[in-house]
Amino acid sequence: MKFRKKPVVIEATQWFKDGDHPAVYRGDLSASCFIDTLEGVHIVSPGDWIITGVKGEHYPCKPDIFEMTYERVEA
Repeated sequence: MKFRKKPVVIEATQWFKDGDHPAVYRGDLSASCFIDTLEGVHIVSPGDWIITGVKGEHYPCKPDIFEMTYERVEA
């Protein structure tokens, strides 16, 4: 069986540095940055998109995957 994702408009911010998104934080004694998701803690790298899901949850998405999956819409 094949399925297609339902068209859902999302909010997303491209993250490059501290302060670009309030859900991203730097770990204690670590140069890495993290975000809490429904699946656990994920590392965030510069250029990743931070997506706000349909229930207000946040998760990172690599730029190449984001470009293949999403397109900009007019508000």
